[in-house]
Amino acid sequence: MSSMPAFKVAQLPEPQPLRRVLGPGVIAAGVGLASGEFVIWPYISANVGLVFLWAAVVGVVAQFFLNMEIERYTLATGETALTGFSRLGRHWGIVFALMALLANIWPGWATSSATVFTYAVGQGNVTVIAVIELVIIGIALTLSPVVYRTVEATQFVKVAAVLVFLVVALFVAISGEAYRGLGEAVTSIGTVPSQLGTALVLGALAFAGAGGGQNLVQSNWVRDKNMGMGARIPRLVSPVTGEDQAAPATGYTFEPTEENLSRWRGWWKVANVEQLVSFVAITIFTIFLMSMLAYSTVFGSGATNDITFLKAEGEVLNQRLSWFGTFFWAIGALSLFAASMGICDYVGRMVADVVKTVYLPASARWTESRIYSLVVWFIVLFGILMLTIGFDQPITLLVISSSVGGIMMFVYSALLAVLNRRMLPQAIRIRGYRMVAVLLAFGFFGFFSVLTLIDQIGKLTG
Repeated sequence: MSSMPAFKVAQLPEPQPLRRVLGPGVIAAGVGLASGEFVIWPYISANVGLVFLWAAVVGVVAQFFLNMEIERYTLATGETALTGFSRLGRHWGIVFALMALLANIWPGWATSSATVFTYAVGQGNVTVIAVIELVIIGIALTLSPVVYRTVEATQFVKVAAVLVFLVVALFVAISGEAYRGLGEAVTSIGTVPSQLGTALVLGALAFAGAGGGQNLVQSNWVRDKNMGMGARIPRLVSPVTGEDQAAPATGYTFEPTEENLSRWRGWWKVANVEQLVSFVAITIFTIFLMSMLAYSTVFGSGATNDITFLKAEGEVLNQRLSWFGTFFWAIGALSLFAASMGICDYVGRMVADVVKTVYLPASARWTESRIYSLVVWFIVLFGILMLTIGFDQPITLLVISSSVGGIMMFVYSALLAVLNRRMLPQAIRIRGYRMVAVLLAFGFFGFFSVLTLIDQIGKLTG
């Protein structure tokens, strides 16, 4: 058991209407509208058709239940799930933070964005563009007075642009064969195409939506949105332009009075609705339409294991409507850039939260904001190093990231069930069908994680 400080007792704040709390789910969907929705799932559909789309729905639904258990803990205590894991065992939090860093330190998103940008403008050096994007991300995240507002605004713009593109695509680019192909996704439930490697399958399941450490950082975004007890925790700010605070983000509990439980029910309802109307709805809609678009344009053309299939997809779209392929590439470049920003943000948040709260709680020098800025620039500079030495294959980098993310989800699914049974007041603990859903997610991601490890060990040993 960890030696974390005891919860302080406080009243649960009054719940807010949906319009005031809409944001964390949109960020989750927005960051996910790239690796999975724009690259991995369309790549799968370009190669095997739409028969595997059933798994996208399974992945998103599983992540909804995981996200809500992550939010349950933060709404009730103001602490992040990682801090909660550290209460179960001192080093659990840093294990997940380091896994998130390992999964996302590779510049796959920036490289993908730069590559697609060159398709849109017809020229450009991918490495130079990716380096510029990474530097812009570092500056934006470390100079924003309130970091959450910058990330939220970026993802709202991105999601709006993607939705406009998809609405147009519904009418001008998706073929009748693609709509008929959806029937295969229903009749093939439970079937995994043999052409897909286990690492790609695990990655697709993990990145059907958020995935990996991104689910865990729902805690941080909920907290910075002032939801539930998160309103009592200082928000992450720039150490340069914001009002930095040195206090660690340990949390609160509330007495289970009728007043507090009534407020809890209000918060729980609005948090669930926020996730359903933003994260779940947007993610499923975009995965299906982006996959149908890939199926309509490049299915059967032999899309290779690199991002050039997006170039072929855009060229077909330009043939059908002179400007639409270029629009597709522009939206793709924006999506992947915003994803890269969101990923730098959430990895920085995870590492900073754990290091400050668990290991440096008394340090006035090392505030959470300063640690966050240091991690962001470490990711940026490491990404630039990888690009300059030529390690820049987007699909490979994304599969590495998503596979590690799937393994993370396997482990923290079980910890969430323990955390929300042991640390919360009895009246608001996880139970019933939600407990079943979390345990099913544990088994689901565990099964594919074990298959992936066996497959990769087999490749290493020849």
